[in-house]
Amino acid sequence: MGQEEASVPSELPSNWGRWGEDDERGTLNLITDEVRARAAAEVRTGQSVSLAQPIEPVTLLGRPFSPETTDGSPVFQMLSHTGTAQVSADLMLVTNHHPRSTHLDALSHQTFEGKAYPGRPMAECVTPVGVRFGSTAGFASGIVTRGVLLDLAVDGPLPTDHVVSPQDLEAAEEREGVHLESGDALVIRGGRLLRLNQPIPGLSVDSVRWMHARGVSLYVGDIGDAHPPQVPGAPSPLHTVALARMGMPLLDAAQVEDLAVLCAELGRYSFLLSVAPPRILGLTGVPVNPIAIF
Repeated sequence: MGQEEASVPSELPSNWGRWGEDDERGTLNLITDEVRARAAAEVRTGQSVSLAQPIEPVTLLGRPFSPETTDGSPVFQMLSHTGTAQVSADLMLVTNHHPRSTHLDALSHQTFEGKAYPGRPMAECVTPVGVRFGSTAGFASGIVTRGVLLDLAVDGPLPTDHVVSPQDLEAAEEREGVHLESGDALVIRGGRLLRLNQPIPGLSVDSVRWMHARGVSLYVGDIGDAHPPQVPGAPSPLHTVALARMGMPLLDAAQVEDLAVLCAELGRYSFLLSVAPPRILGLTGVPVNPIAIF
């Protein structure tokens, strides 16, 4: 692992080898018992809010599958005959990495120079019949930590060509009276839901360096990597640098509008964040319903 890490360019942050060559949790290792206890102390009123987009399924019957490049539903549904009038059941086909589905990216979802976190060749991690290493099974114990919302859209949605900088993040901290600490989940509101093939703002590599220095355990946001890319051909800040190099799980396509309203009402921008992915083995991503509790 030492030779592999030496080949990683020093200008980009990396956690390859930090928690061992068999690690499948990445920056979730920063969520210690002390961090979870600190998160639990955030619960004072018991109010809660979901950070997931609602999904309206479409029927599997009588229509072709929609390609992932459309703005169609990420869930196809078919009612299943159970043989009794008293019981109903259905089948679902789910597109895990869909911009209209709030989902958690596994560490094997993206690579850097052909290697997935923590430096393993992609062929060792992902096969045609499932993920052998770095799947969402690494998150099976759930994620419970302190979440911090940095609302960058208080004056309206960010312009589509905006590049989120560390200065943007620190200005939001100062405005809200919060400070991200090691093990915290960073939640960003840009005021724009992710949409494929539409211009959206995104985080800069410098912002990801800032997250690395602060010890952020999980990224959650309604914006992610910019489209079109800020620097064509360069590694994408979140999916290549944060996910593949740093081992930071990404909670993509979050819906944070309700969270921002409640934070403003309470005058509080930190909370307990609970994410409980289903224990389905061998996936590169999985839909989740994150809950913020105050």
